[in-house]
Amino acid sequence: MSKAKGTALITGASSGIGALYADRLARRGFDLILVARSAGKLERVASAIRDATGTAVETMVADLGRAADLRRVEARVTNDRSINLLVNNAGVGSTARALDADIDAMSAMVSLNVEALMRLSYTAVPAFVARGRGTIVNIASIVAVAPELLNGVYGATKAFVLALSQSLRHELEGTGVDVQVVLPGATATDFWDIAGTPIDHLPGEIVMRADAMVDAALAGLDHHEFATIPGLHDETRWTAFEAARLAMADELSASTPAARYLAA
Repeated sequence: MSKAKGTALITGASSGIGALYADRLARRGFDLILVARSAGKLERVASAIRDATGTAVETMVADLGRAADLRRVEARVTNDRSINLLVNNAGVGSTARALDADIDAMSAMVSLNVEALMRLSYTAVPAFVARGRGTIVNIASIVAVAPELLNGVYGATKAFVLALSQSLRHELEGTGVDVQVVLPGATATDFWDIAGTPIDHLPGEIVMRADAMVDAALAGLDHHEFATIPGLHDETRWTAFEAARLAMADELSASTPAARYLAA
């Protein structure tokens, strides 16, 4: 298959949302570089996509929580001029309460969800700008705006993803580089077993099939959406949320404290 659409590098691509992105992007004409920790699972995904689509699929076995592995992936983004789409999907979650959480596990989650995503995004930005085109897709979560729903550290990492994406969109305007942030709700993947709450403990009406979620996210990308929330049926709620945030921005910094903070 020709590389007319370029190459997509997808992290966390050995299962779930990442594997579905790989399948869908291959069918759209992208060649692929798939990144994940498990060589066996990664190769099974790659082989199935090659057989189904004839797409060129390369695998990179890397643990993005390890500095040396992360630097290898960064170098590929910098040096491979065919890469014009980065899907930052790798991440881990938790449903543990603060009273019960393992602090080392929380630190590892920050390393993967925040540092790895930040480094890959900041690696892609100068590379894509120099190439005059590119798209960064950051997978966040609805807990970015509703952190009370799950573990607080997990929510904070996804709030970081949203904030970073907002900043990147602002900085990259007019460069030919696009940014999309995807905020899935509960999605039927192995995320929930790993996070500590089996998915069958959730009400069925709030759980979306993973393929439906990815297809919705790609439709949002086609529509040039910045923020795509697949489960939000009334999009005016997000529009109002953003409008309120932006309207407040000019009033957040002042030379004097607000009257309510002044001594009587």
